[in-house]
Amino acid sequence: MTVFDAKALANAGVRNLSPYQAGKPIEELERELGISNIVKLASNENPLGLSAKVKQALQDQLSGLARYPDANGYYLKTKIAEKFDLKPNQITLGNGSNDVLELIARTFVSDENEVIFSQHAFVVYPLVTQAIGAKGIAVPARDYGHDLNAMLGAITDRTRMIFIANPNNPTGTFLTSEALHEFLQKVPAQVLVVLDEAYSEYVAEDERAPSFSWVAEFPNLLVTRTFSKAYGLAGLRAGFAVTRPEVADLLNRVRQPFNMNSLSLRAAEVALEDTEYLEKSVIVNDTGMAQLTLFCEQNGLKYIPSRGNFLTIEVGDDAAGIYQKLLHAGVIVRPVAGYELPRHLRVSIGLPEENEVFISAMDTILAEQAG
Repeated sequence: MTVFDAKALANAGVRNLSPYQAGKPIEELERELGISNIVKLASNENPLGLSAKVKQALQDQLSGLARYPDANGYYLKTKIAEKFDLKPNQITLGNGSNDVLELIARTFVSDENEVIFSQHAFVVYPLVTQAIGAKGIAVPARDYGHDLNAMLGAITDRTRMIFIANPNNPTGTFLTSEALHEFLQKVPAQVLVVLDEAYSEYVAEDERAPSFSWVAEFPNLLVTRTFSKAYGLAGLRAGFAVTRPEVADLLNRVRQPFNMNSLSLRAAEVALEDTEYLEKSVIVNDTGMAQLTLFCEQNGLKYIPSRGNFLTIEVGDDAAGIYQKLLHAGVIVRPVAGYELPRHLRVSIGLPEENEVFISAMDTILAEQAG
């Protein structure tokens, strides 16, 4: 009698995968330690919460939830196109930008291909590459960020795709517009470049790459964005890709027909137009970043200069122990040993009072270490 073995039946790439580890939820820490008033600075979420306009839009949408959502996301695509001077047929919608990143890989990469990404880059890149059965090429980082020349040197006849995050998560490093444009000019036309700009809104407008306009110049460029960070919709899952129309056509053949629900579609439409909320989000982030970097400098803690809504801080060999002490103090941050940064912790920018809770807890920990 044959014994059922699910693992043996799974694709080879899936068998050896480790599931993505998200930031610890507040509810989980409450259950584990029986504490309340927890500050979560682990998942790069917007500390402002939903905007009032989005809340009202969601309330208005409730009566229609027995109906399927618009499978093509007509109104959201139209608003994205209007805001960024695009055509709707350049846009592919996703259940967060993670969904879009995976969709791109599943559409274009096979087990015969190689995919290039940087050391210390977003963990989804190697995860989706391995799940497909392709070979992942992790190029050593330069100053914790992308070494574009080394990535060009890693291209072979088997290379199908290159992932670049700008700003990068979890290090916050940033590539200039000039460096990216020069890189794109050198990438062979048959190699797709996925430019993941999840944190783009936190970069000063005059420093952002004109990446959407570059799509006309570079047919092999795919740009992804999310509503999870600066727009404050992490729990609703909304993201999109901007590509040439012929690329979007292929992506939409693979995309699930209802991969964005009615609430996320409507919330993203409203959030896109809520410029007051977006501006406030950036101000809160800039203020909080200054708050955390000042703390680090006053206490002799090294950190990686960040252009995102988080700061990755070098806390020493006992980073895991400090993480646990912070949990017991009711502060959730993100250990990044899985990103080959065992001496660091990534701290999301919160409200000023939330940042102060983290600073106070760290002051106690550092005092204990010194004593």
